[in-house]
Amino acid sequence: MPDRLILRLDRAGSLTWLRQSADGRMLSSSQRGVPPASVRGPASEVVVLVPAEDVLLLEARVNSRNASQLLQAVPFAVEDQLLGAVEDQHFAIQSGADGKVGVAVVARAVLRDWIAKLAAEGIRADIVIPESLALPLSPESATVLIDAGRVIARLDPWSAMSCDAARFPAWLAQTRKASVDRAIEVQDFGRDPALVLEGPIAAYHAGQSDPLAFLARNLRVGGINLLSGEFSSAHRQVRGTRWWRRALALAAAVIVVAFIHRGFEVSRLSSAVERANAAMADSLDKTFPDLGAAERSRAPQSVMRDRLERLRGGSESSGMLRMLGQIAPLIGRTTRSQLRGLEFRNGVLEVGLRSPDVATLDGLREQFSAIPGLSAEVTASIPADSGVDGRIRIRGGTP
Repeated sequence: MPDRLILRLDRAGSLTWLRQSADGRMLSSSQRGVPPASVRGPASEVVVLVPAEDVLLLEARVNSRNASQLLQAVPFAVEDQLLGAVEDQHFAIQSGADGKVGVAVVARAVLRDWIAKLAAEGIRADIVIPESLALPLSPESATVLIDAGRVIARLDPWSAMSCDAARFPAWLAQTRKASVDRAIEVQDFGRDPALVLEGPIAAYHAGQSDPLAFLARNLRVGGINLLSGEFSSAHRQVRGTRWWRRALALAAAVIVVAFIHRGFEVSRLSSAVERANAAMADSLDKTFPDLGAAERSRAPQSVMRDRLERLRGGSESSGMLRMLGQIAPLIGRTTRSQLRGLEFRNGVLEVGLRSPDVATLDGLREQFSAIPGLSAEVTASIPADSGVDGRIRIRGGTP
């Protein structure tokens, strides 16, 4: 199963990485430095976590269902919360419920610098997100991560902060005074003594190790991505082009094989047609030894069709076989009359029937007359022990 490569870029530009399976299992422990090409190459997805300090998380309410209009409206909806000029910022958005939009804001220059640093190491990211969004969040508590003298706190889905560990207790105390009394769960990956924090503490997990593994376990890919808009990853386009080329090559190979197979099939069918024609010609000679030279020069199936047509009365509406074919369904459907005999002479067909009464016999005559091209009349009606012996004369006219 293809694996995911997750990297963490710190503020100094250093990298930490690990491999994760598509179902979330860790395939390696965290490693410092640039992942080797043997790791980068097979990765189906490259996710880069960037410093939380450089990405501002906000939530705005924007009434627009059109994605392009939404992206244009968001910067002006949050402009009063920005320190820099709107035109210098890059905005990534994620639509939420009730018209709310999650927004991640980063300086364009900073994002370009991250992309350039990664490219210099041969890394092209598919997804870039702030590390704060990899912190878990529950309805009951916020999450605080302490690592290397630095604190990242995620208080709400679109509210996070980062500062030095020494300054965090004072910041938290001010936050508590502002009536923010939500419990926090602390994940301490540092080596310093535990911080003394005010307010409700859901849990304090000291002595933790491998912060990147913790972030990777809680990472939910598929939401916001800083590589949007003008920063959409070229790597994904290159990868897509590569797969398209492979697909086209495969399709071309399939078409060539199909043509070859079709050629063999046409050759096989041509041989079968020749054998069938030879068999028909031989059967025609045996069935109709009186064939003339003109008939022998024609297609066997055409000659056979003409001969059979001639035997069954030709195309004339008065042919015996044609008449029988027209009246047979009517006789076959009745259970009250029995066929007793047939006589055909000079284009006239007489049908002998035994019916329970004259009315039934006359009913059959009417059905025969209703057939286009035929006329019928009762020529005899003789009482018998079990009904009436009758005869119906049928003539064929112009169909």
